[in-house]
Amino acid sequence: MARIRKAVSSGVHSASHKTIWLIAAYIRLSREDGNDESLSVTNQKKIIGEYLETFFEGEFALVDYYIDDGLTGTDYDRPDFQRMLHDMEAGKINCIICKNLSRMFRNYSDQGYFLEKIFPMNKTRFITVSAPRVDSFLHPETLQGLEVPINGLMNDRFAAKTSSDVRDTFATKRRKGEFIGAFAPYGYKKAPENKNALIIDEEAAEVVRNIYQWFVYEGMSKNGIAHRLNDLGIAGPAAYKKSKGLNFCCPQGGKNDGLWSPSSVTTVLKNKMYLGIMVQGKQTVISYKVHDKVAVPEEDWYMVPDTHEPIIEAELFQKASDLQTRDTRTAPSGRKLHLLSGFIRCADCKKAMTRQKTKNIVYYYCRTFREKSKNACTKHTIKEEVVMKAVLAAIQAQISLVDSLTDVVEEINKSPVAKNESTRLAAMLHLRQKELDKVIGIADGLYGDWKSGDISKDEYTRLKQKYSSQAEQLKVTIQNIQSECQVMAKGVSKNDPYLAYFLKYKNIKELNRGILVDLVKNIYIHQGGEISIEFNFADQHHRIIEWMENNQNERTIVGKKNGKTA
Repeated sequence: MARIRKAVSSGVHSASHKTIWLIAAYIRLSREDGNDESLSVTNQKKIIGEYLETFFEGEFALVDYYIDDGLTGTDYDRPDFQRMLHDMEAGKINCIICKNLSRMFRNYSDQGYFLEKIFPMNKTRFITVSAPRVDSFLHPETLQGLEVPINGLMNDRFAAKTSSDVRDTFATKRRKGEFIGAFAPYGYKKAPENKNALIIDEEAAEVVRNIYQWFVYEGMSKNGIAHRLNDLGIAGPAAYKKSKGLNFCCPQGGKNDGLWSPSSVTTVLKNKMYLGIMVQGKQTVISYKVHDKVAVPEEDWYMVPDTHEPIIEAELFQKASDLQTRDTRTAPSGRKLHLLSGFIRCADCKKAMTRQKTKNIVYYYCRTFREKSKNACTKHTIKEEVVMKAVLAAIQAQISLVDSLTDVVEEINKSPVAKNESTRLAAMLHLRQKELDKVIGIADGLYGDWKSGDISKDEYTRLKQKYSSQAEQLKVTIQNIQSECQVMAKGVSKNDPYLAYFLKYKNIKELNRGILVDLVKNIYIHQGGEISIEFNFADQHHRIIEWMENNQNERTIVGKKNGKTA
């Protein structure tokens, strides 16, 4: 205990029953105070010390300084403020002194609550050194006047205005794609020359890349990834930040053992920051008085692309996102997903199928039938071995088809007819657009004709319906031509992603997780054992076939004009 006047070891009263004031000196410095020396911790201590030495009447002991540095005064959920209240309730202090009311309160309702109820209930004296000067023991009437509540209201409004200004400033920075967080996301660090910019932290970024590769192409579960990282001795995100000297605390406020967990792996797999997109504003406080955080809907997040270097390619990120939407259940301790997990579905109810091993033979069953109701669906039983062979054969056939398409694509690209088709479509589009403008013009003029008496109301209604119908038909025609133009404009090369992905696996002899992720969307099992496969790139496949048909038709026409059949 720091003693200033007359040593007192414990208790509130001396032998002569004089009150011994056990003083708590409360000091608060907020972020908004910045570098203002007049509000610094040192200066507040000095002001309180001079007051005690010069003006305080009676015997006292300064029990402790209670300091909250960098915290708002709009609520009382402050560490040292709470410690002070605890000491007050325990009888360790019976007098609280601070520089002024704003150091103790920035919340008008809290000020009234403590000054009028909590402090009196605990027989605690309250003093402010600066205006408005308050001493609830010597001058209790000051609490009943207007100056104290008016000052409290002004402090409250100041806090509200400051909060609003800070929010506006942060919103502006977020819109500009400037990083305003206290700590960079795992895999990044703040740029030394600009704390609002992010650069790659290569050590952590390599871990992020591995997580995506293991999850997407090795078929590892999130639990399995967490175990592998922990087995390799790689610190979890929180522990990693602390190892770099950052004063990082677990956001959930709970214990953090420094290890990876399935939830921390999930956080990495869902973080769009790894795409080079600045994502901020996921949470907000309820108000300047209530600092509890609430989630913000994703459509209201601040997302600014191309603000920093990406760690993960968009294609890989999308595959990871797609896999997370699939039903890929594993045993609680399961570290790797089964090969077909998340891909094999009942063709009727479309639910993921259940895997079961019986006498060394693996079967799949409809989950709806097994777990919900035998009346809701049928069994759809099939051996895993049968599915694997069928899927491999179907993929090999699709690869063969793609290989043949590649030859046709190269042949078409050597021909000059594609330009002719594009010219023809452009002319047709221009003609149909002129027809639409004409029809709309006529329809718009009908109302004036009716009002001027040139046509009757019945004629107006009939003609309006006629031209509206014509306009809708022309719009559909124009849309179809535009689609054809887009197909022609895009063209096709042998490096098209659809062609390239399938040809990548041209000589496969067996299935693996990577092949399924790249090429297959769903595997459907029908009652009776029929298997149908939905491949990725279906849209691209149709686009290529349409492009080929358009160009081959044009080649046929050109060939006939030249006396040849193409």
